[in-house]
Amino acid sequence: MTNSESEIKMFEAYKPIDGANERGVYLAGPSGFSDSGLLWHNTVLMPKVVAAGLIAVDPWDDQSAIAEIMGRLPWGEERRNELVVANLIQGRQDLAMVDSAAGMLACLDGQDVDSGTALEIGYAHKGGKLIVGLRTDIRISSDNEGSQVNLMIETCALDSGGIITSSVDEAVEFLASKLVN
Repeated sequence: MTNSESEIKMFEAYKPIDGANERGVYLAGPSGFSDSGLLWHNTVLMPKVVAAGLIAVDPWDDQSAIAEIMGRLPWGEERRNELVVANLIQGRQDLAMVDSAAGMLACLDGQDVDSGTALEIGYAHKGGKLIVGLRTDIRISSDNEGSQVNLMIETCALDSGGIITSSVDEAVEFLASKLVN
């Protein structure tokens, strides 16, 4: 077994936030990949979720292991090998966070839904989670005029009992109406 494999096996499982299984909302989306996206995430989305009495289950809360490696090591084999481990740990933690939450608020902006967000939506749907899609992007991004986004994304959200909306307030209010007593 290589050092990387042993580090992956020793990964300490995500510890759910108290109450997340009842009022927790996993915040899916690519907002943490850019400074402007993270600013919106932290100053607009998060405060609205918390103010509604929901518990934010935030995958962007701690990306420090990946950022530390990228900042410390130059391109090359050592950096790649360390990122293999950090990426698997982060991915497993994100899936555990989806498992721990009662619902999901998924940002669907972009020319197409972010691939990681799409996977998280499918995973949440399979897990029976309530899914609300938020699409504030004005560009058309659907399979045809009968949907707002990719038909599979929309099917997962609607079949979960959720909605697709262009309003942050409507998205958060809908989740709160279903998850907060």
